[in-house]
Amino acid sequence: MSRKGESIFKRKDGRWEARYIKERTPEGRAIYGYVYAKSYLEAKKKRYEVLKQLGKDSVENKKLIKNKAIFTDLADLWLRSLQPQIKKSTYIKYQNIIHSYIYKGFYNVNVNEISANQLNMFCNNLLLAGGKQHQGLSPKTVVDILSVIRSILSYANLQKIETQCTGKEVVIKQSAAKMYIFSHSEQSILCNYLVDHLSNRNFGILLSLFTGIRIGELCALRWEDVSIDEKTIYIHKTMQRLQTQGNSAKKTEVIITSPKSSCSIRTIPIPDNLIFLIKHLSQINHGYVLTGKDTKYVEPRTMQNHFKKILLKAGLQPVKFHSLRHTFATRCIEVGFDIKSLSEILGHANVNITMNRYVHPTMKMKRENMQRLSDLFIVS
Repeated sequence: MSRKGESIFKRKDGRWEARYIKERTPEGRAIYGYVYAKSYLEAKKKRYEVLKQLGKDSVENKKLIKNKAIFTDLADLWLRSLQPQIKKSTYIKYQNIIHSYIYKGFYNVNVNEISANQLNMFCNNLLLAGGKQHQGLSPKTVVDILSVIRSILSYANLQKIETQCTGKEVVIKQSAAKMYIFSHSEQSILCNYLVDHLSNRNFGILLSLFTGIRIGELCALRWEDVSIDEKTIYIHKTMQRLQTQGNSAKKTEVIITSPKSSCSIRTIPIPDNLIFLIKHLSQINHGYVLTGKDTKYVEPRTMQNHFKKILLKAGLQPVKFHSLRHTFATRCIEVGFDIKSLSEILGHANVNITMNRYVHPTMKMKRENMQRLSDLFIVS
């Protein structure tokens, strides 16, 4: 495990390994060097001496000169400054954006040379020909890249480095993603199939459908977090598969950590019909809900594949697991939930997120609301 923000790891053989950037390729990719020692402090000291010999700054291997800072160096410094404040998943996301797109697009470019026009051309090129297959990136991905660039430019200003633009001059149009919502008949078919073929995983699908929990939260949920007496589940962990950091042979790893925001840590009441099913499951005392085992879990990707197989067996079209969350929110609105309660159950920071992202009025709801106007139509 590494110390925060320092790229110093303890190896399996007991030694400490410190990583540093020796140089960069013409494409902007980092070439790393390593030093080893018996203790953390000794490894840190060795790395410092190596960097000193290379004539580089010990923080990020480069010194910033006012108005002559290389944009990619600023990107590295910005990310390093954020590392203690953000979750590992967010750090890896930003790191991938910088390595995959910003290094290539702005290699050896001074930050004060980047104009709004150049930034706009960069984003348009990503939309038209970005990605490994050069078929273009989605507007959502380009917006994420642009957001990182804006943050780096803002960081440059904080370092008293002048920039030509802020990045806000560039706007990427996005169309709202269509999310599938199960109809009442489809939901009934799915529920009947899951009850008739009850298992830990199938119960997990029902739990998501009637509580709106996310797939990562479901995979990390343990029976210790389920209270039959109080009829509640306590959501305080989530599971993700992330790219590994450091000098690891594995490319990805499954991690279980706290949710991204404090709002996602919540206690959700369970409907009585789910309590009835819980009592009929074989293992309800400990371990993961989806397996009933202490150490064996089901990761999100595996659960998504299981869900699609269940849908096919039930005669329904395959859709994303997240459709369960959308369906739950819509059903709640249909039966008269107040938005504040629904927002807290979903783990949102505010009700606007709930309304704009997850609540989709059905034609039945629209028709019933319009029908209420009939009382105002009076013919004398």
